[in-house]
Amino acid sequence: MDDITEIYNKLGGIISEDDFRKKVDEKVDQMSGLCDTKTAAMLVAHDLGVTDTAKEVIKIKDITPEIGNVNFVAKIVSVFDVREFNRNDGTTGRVGNIMVADETGSIRLTLWDERAELIKNGSVEVGDCMEISGYAKDGYSGTEINIGRYGVINKTDQNVEVRMDSQKISEIKDGMGDINISGKLLDVSDVRTFQKKDGSQGRVSNILIGDETGKIRVTLWDEKVDSASDLNLDDAVEIINGYARTNNFSQQVEIQIGNHGVLRKTDASVEYKESFTPIADIIPGESYSIEGSVSGLGELREFDRDDGTTNMVSNIYVSDDTGRIRIALWGDHALLVDELDIDTPIKIIDAYSKSGFNDEIELSAGNRTRINIL
Repeated sequence: MDDITEIYNKLGGIISEDDFRKKVDEKVDQMSGLCDTKTAAMLVAHDLGVTDTAKEVIKIKDITPEIGNVNFVAKIVSVFDVREFNRNDGTTGRVGNIMVADETGSIRLTLWDERAELIKNGSVEVGDCMEISGYAKDGYSGTEINIGRYGVINKTDQNVEVRMDSQKISEIKDGMGDINISGKLLDVSDVRTFQKKDGSQGRVSNILIGDETGKIRVTLWDEKVDSASDLNLDDAVEIINGYARTNNFSQQVEIQIGNHGVLRKTDASVEYKESFTPIADIIPGESYSIEGSVSGLGELREFDRDDGTTNMVSNIYVSDDTGRIRIALWGDHALLVDELDIDTPIKIIDAYSKSGFNDEIELSAGNRTRINIL
């Protein structure tokens, strides 16, 4: 028995199987290849009013494509943007995705057309607990649930405990999406404003988090900037539904948090220990953290940028047991030269190495660098 016949047998003979198959073919054509025949058959069954063939409420770990109709309760942990597509009949369709989880695992929901509007108008949000009825099928990344016109996705007062698979910082690669990760808050940058293409004003900020495998910079956009306002350094935080991109300037992978991402404090235990590189091991073109003692002090000077603004720079030297290196302090860091003395213990964290005067390697301490005077 094929999938279409199996679904047809649940209809109780309300139409002939030939007519049912014709409707399935029409549905596949209408969706422009965005669903397979099994999913199309389920959508046709929904259109015919057969919406609840699986009464039992099950757990996410037990959902398989072979089950077909499923009913379960889960908490929303990620929400993705809705996208539009053109059907072959000339109409416009909409599709969006939500990631939900219970104590046994997580699964992706695909919401079609008017159901996708629940995402677009903000009716469903991360943290909502939902009663869900839909159709299980094979998706691009495993089993997923289709929620069509007659599917059910309603808020419930039931409290759902969730188990989410999370990544470590060392595992984050360019292009990854749906990132769930915990880390210790190491740094928070100032909020910057910019003008968007539509003329509106946007906001952006950065934080730095670390775990036992490394550290990574996180970019917060627009209203997500406010997520960091109540956080303190060394807080354990979690990120839900982030995505990874390579920064064109630093060429380092960063996590982005947009409209549907979440940044919040967590009670999770997170370990982080800064890794310091011996000065003798520094090569150009990388970001480094060093610790040592001040062994030389230069002068503070101001200069005009090409845009007409004024900036400051000063130079210091730091030595450890392996060598000595020149460090250019930019912006507000430049003022530290007046606070330092020879032999002052110091830590320079996340400074960028390059070839300087006479091809000697030096470090550049800019706005992403942290400096601790001990």
